Amino acid sequence: MEKGNGYCFFPMTLNATILLVVLITTFVLIRALYVMHQSGKPLRKTALQSASTLIVLGSGGHTAEMLNLLSMLQKDKFTPRFYIAAATDNMSLQKAHLMEKSLVEMTGGNVLESVQFMQIYRSREVGQSYITSVGTTLIAIAHALWIMIKIRPQVILCNGPGTCLPLCVIAFLFKVVGIRWSSTFYVESIARVRRLSLSGLLLYKLRMADQFFVQWPQLQKKYPRAHYVGCLM
Repeated sequence: MEKGNGYCFFPMTLNATILLVVLITTFVLIRALYVMHQSGKPLRKTALQSASTLIVLGSGGHTAEMLNLLSMLQKDKFTPRFYIAAATDNMSLQKAHLMEKSLVEMTGGNVLESVQFMQIYRSREVGQSYITSVGTTLIAIAHALWIMIKIRPQVILCNGPGTCLPLCVIAFLFKVVGIRWSSTFYVESIARVRRLSLSGLLLYKLRMADQFFVQWPQLQKKYPRAHYVGCLM
């Protein structure tokens, strides 16, 4: 009799486990679809005085474009600010530091107290083989997860560097599981006239960006969910 009860208990436990997995998977899928559906919709007006902001910088023209964009924003609405760049990109953080320092001199306040400069591991360096990039990508994702848990930004600003991808993916997952709803604003680089960058294409197709902006009208026609804002440089 005891042996028979044991055989009966095992399939019941297995069925309960399968049911639990199905319920969790269904919930995650429904939640992911909801988050994707919400992307691109006008953001709700809140009474927040300021929002913690993660600003992703990139080598080359990405940093120049991002700093130019920041110069047009109300800085008091985006504090504290966290600047992040690849671990091998010291120049971008230096430029951001100089901009913040000039802001202090202009306003006379101590703005630098609400500003932090951080670095993140790159998923893949230029010329790195795809085989070795698997390991570095995993390290980059783990590092990005640690940074996002530490900062938990309300706003993410990015414009194309590959370093933004793991951060945006983790921000999306945080929305799905309900940890933090970070509003991601993606501004495609002005250098992208006919096609989106790889980072932009992934964020656009997967609906990970809450607001997606392009600087050329032909791009907006090709990607109708994007918003055309004209040349920002």
